[in-house]
Amino acid sequence: MSEDVDQTMEAVGPRLRALRRRRETTLAELAAATGISVSTLSRLESGARRPTLELLLPLAKAHGVTLDELVDAPPTGDPRIHMRPVTRSGMTMLPLTRRSGGIQAYKLIIPGGAKPSTPDPQTHEGYEWMYVLNGRLRVVLGEHDLVLSPGEAAEFDTRVPHWFGAADTGPAEILSLFGRQGERAHLRARPRAAEDDDGGEGSGDPPAQRP
Repeated sequence: MSEDVDQTMEAVGPRLRALRRRRETTLAELAAATGISVSTLSRLESGARRPTLELLLPLAKAHGVTLDELVDAPPTGDPRIHMRPVTRSGMTMLPLTRRSGGIQAYKLIIPGGAKPSTPDPQTHEGYEWMYVLNGRLRVVLGEHDLVLSPGEAAEFDTRVPHWFGAADTGPAEILSLFGRQGERAHLRARPRAAEDDDGGEGSGDPPAQRP
């Protein structure tokens, strides 16, 4: 079997786990929907069991995705850009841009947990903006400890000690824009009558950044 196929098969487990957690489905619920035992599902997600077509077909149906999407098959004759997700420390990161410089866009899926994560703030060069799509996101920024709900956003200089993770047992999905050289995302947080009258731009400061 080719090296590319081996790498694709090895990546199926983390993809299965990310899909299940995104849908907030337990192994027992997925077992009932697919007829696959909980132990087999657990071994598939951990990589201890090699996926087969007989196992992947009911899983693709249960997750509402195609078989190609489930295994992240390489595109054939498709001009669209297909970015490959990367899983690190349980978090799935899907790059949405391909250029090497400027602002980089990502979709992040951060798993929840039975116990709250212990924040470990870090610093680095850059500027980051994040918007919560689903779930709730805990953001520790300097002296602030905040929880963002769907539809809320935060932006900050990454030289300030910061950490973020899911605020609940369920996963959090966010969009992230990151500029290594300190590029800032200019967004209108809400309409302002005075600024609308004179055509000015909103401050872009999200509610999460206000004390």
